[in-house]
Amino acid sequence: MNERQTLGRAGEHAAAELYRARGFMVLERNYRCSEGEIDLILRRGDLIVFCEVKTRRGDSYGAGAEAVGTLKQQRLRGLAAQWLRDRKPGLCTIRFDVVSAMFRRGELTLELIQDAF
Repeated sequence: MNERQTLGRAGEHAAAELYRARGFMVLERNYRCSEGEIDLILRRGDLIVFCEVKTRRGDSYGAGAEAVGTLKQQRLRGLAAQWLRDRKPGLCTIRFDVVSAMFRRGELTLELIQDAF
């Protein structure tokens, strides 16, 4: 695993822990199908959250959440629809979140954007 992948995994792990602390169960990490990947899929009650995690070392390229533009949002919606068809979770409410993880001077900060799109 290269440095960029290690950084991304650390951000995803921290985001998963943030959700666990809020009472969510992690259903899947790095769900993949032919159309792409969803970083985290979580559940609390009848709510299923599809979460994109963007991890950065600094803000020179902007906040991580800024990287989730219209095309990425469309792709994530399609991936979520595929997951729902595959897993058949029953009646549920869905939400799309973005977590922006920032590592600066050895410290990690997380910004959770609920219902981001």
